[in-house]
Amino acid sequence: MEMTWIAIAASLAMGLSAAFLFVAAVRRGWFKDIEDAKYQVFWSDRNDSKDSTREAADGGQSEKK
Repeated sequence: MEMTWIAIAASLAMGLSAAFLFVAAVRRGWFKDIEDAKYQVFWSDRNDSKDSTREAADGGQSEKK
């Protein structure tokens, strides 16, 4: 029975800390314009893949420079 109370207390502590972190993130504006971060990641991936390997005329890939 003692382990049950420890598990309940631990789950409540984790839930409350997650809720506090969410409220703090909303108040600090971390969730504003989340689409901008998506496009930054998308375009950086496209630029990295374009620079890192070039596709040869036969469909094979050349090695990195």
